[in-house]
Amino acid sequence: MGSTSSNTVLVIEDEPAIRDLLRLHFGLAGFTVEETGDGRTGLTRARAERFDVIILDVMLPGLDGVTVCRALRAEGESRDSPILMLTARDRESDKVLGLESGADDYVAKPFGVRELLARVQALLRRNRRAMAAPDSTPSRIQSRSLSLDPQKRQARVRDQDIDLTKQEFDLLYLLAARPGVVFSRAALLQHVWRDDAYVTERTVDTVISRLRRKVEQDPQDPELILTAWGVGYKFADAD
Repeated sequence: MGSTSSNTVLVIEDEPAIRDLLRLHFGLAGFTVEETGDGRTGLTRARAERFDVIILDVMLPGLDGVTVCRALRAEGESRDSPILMLTARDRESDKVLGLESGADDYVAKPFGVRELLARVQALLRRNRRAMAAPDSTPSRIQSRSLSLDPQKRQARVRDQDIDLTKQEFDLLYLLAARPGVVFSRAALLQHVWRDDAYVTERTVDTVISRLRRKVEQDPQDPELILTAWGVGYKFADAD
């Protein structure tokens, strides 16, 4: 599998054998690979330099991967870069924790290199679509207490700026642009994640949960992002 351009990947992984494996195969696929074995160093590098994708182990010395992921999403040059998390644990709760911390995908060890490469390529395609200039200029949204500026990718709730990942912003914008319209989980996957075959409907629930914690006054009793029971989600009707 080749890469159409020299994408940069930062591997933050404490096992030398895995770093060697990823450096070899990603290099053969056309990537420029940088690596480090501890979380604190990885965080410093990713904040100082933008990488096209970050592969991040959960269990790391210095800082664990979940802490690193959350810190990366808060600030730095790689704030919006796709993050794929690696872990030796395969429980659903661990996967949800990784996704809720801001990761875009999750692979359990041991993993197949071909699958890992395919997942990274899917993340890069999705990221390129999000960064591409749209055919028409999307409109700024002001609805209830929410303000979204798609050109600057800025979000404000109750006059306070909030930090959103690409998927969070795209999902919230899609819902808020069509208040009252119910979207099934499958429809949200198609609109926001499109051709990423590795994302499931559970991912939609995870991102919705993250969004509610950021935009709702009471995430347990949401007023903006509403559940359409048995179907999916919708944004509250306009004022």
